[in-house]
Amino acid sequence: MDRIARLPLFYWGFLFAFVGIAIYFTGIAFAICRLSFRLGDAARFWNQQIVWYSGVPSTIGVLLIAADLALMLPKKRKNQRWAEGTAVSIRGVTVVLTAYNDEASISHAVEDFREHALVKRVVVVSNNSRDATMKRASAAGALVVNELEPGYGRCVYRCFQEALRFEDADCIVLCEGDGTFRARDIDKLLAYLPHAEIVNGTRIIEQLREYQTQLSTFMYYGNFFMGKLLELKHLGRGTFTDVGTTYKVIRRDALERLMTYLNPAVNLEFNAHFLDVALANRFMIVECPVTFHQRIGVSKGGNVNNFRALGVGLRMLLGISFGWARPERGVERIAAHAGNPEATVEEVEEVTLTRT
Repeated sequence: MDRIARLPLFYWGFLFAFVGIAIYFTGIAFAICRLSFRLGDAARFWNQQIVWYSGVPSTIGVLLIAADLALMLPKKRKNQRWAEGTAVSIRGVTVVLTAYNDEASISHAVEDFREHALVKRVVVVSNNSRDATMKRASAAGALVVNELEPGYGRCVYRCFQEALRFEDADCIVLCEGDGTFRARDIDKLLAYLPHAEIVNGTRIIEQLREYQTQLSTFMYYGNFFMGKLLELKHLGRGTFTDVGTTYKVIRRDALERLMTYLNPAVNLEFNAHFLDVALANRFMIVECPVTFHQRIGVSKGGNVNNFRALGVGLRMLLGISFGWARPERGVERIAAHAGNPEATVEEVEEVTLTRT
């Protein structure tokens, strides 16, 4: 019964209804063209068919939504809750930063996080940077690692592996080295940690964003839309507005359990994959507003332009709707190895290189 209650009927109902409405407005647009150009009876027939059959997915969508709200939502909302908070040990925070050709910003980012009172170390994972990123990160006081396999998902996954090497890493903060986020927001993220296993930063607070950022209006609202789709899929599990932000804090024990479910082969849509997989496996996630600033240097991810962002969004939609590729063979072994406090950088590097 629990498995049935967890079916994302509202999510699929929304998608069906959305398709029906889109077909209906296509019929209206066709009708305008038909009347404007005085098209014949054949055009009128097809126009009627489009409008009539737009009601099929719309009706299916409404029925699915109604079934979810009336029959399943009360059970879905009976999730584990930590309203009063649970104990969380914070002996120190390990910060891991992703970086790819970020020589203009990485020194500032490392210094900013190292100055935070709770941060014990900053680890920078370069994804085959071709500039002076690694050199400048090291000079600023970071521990530097180079992930040889290209891809944002590979880089983030390696960040998690490196953080789990440290016994005292009770809380792992994941962020970027491009200057878009600030270390002071760690305090806000940690304030929510007693209530969750993962605290995900959200940039969808207008007052906390600089006017000039790499997120265009299309990307901003597209990201919000994808967040709401994720919320509908996991109805009753939380409120979500941002599926694209890297900035988050994770409890160590939660990350160790989550690693085996993650697929590092997922590229620019990895953050959506991370949240979707975590929610599907019943991890507690809370969103926290963070400040968002104009990046230093040139964007190289999904924010290069609206066209590329659209492609990333469509891959997110496919992943959320039909599932993500399962982790590659050997990923679980690598995750377990990286989680071993006795593992050295050379040992983890050796395991990673065997997969190339």
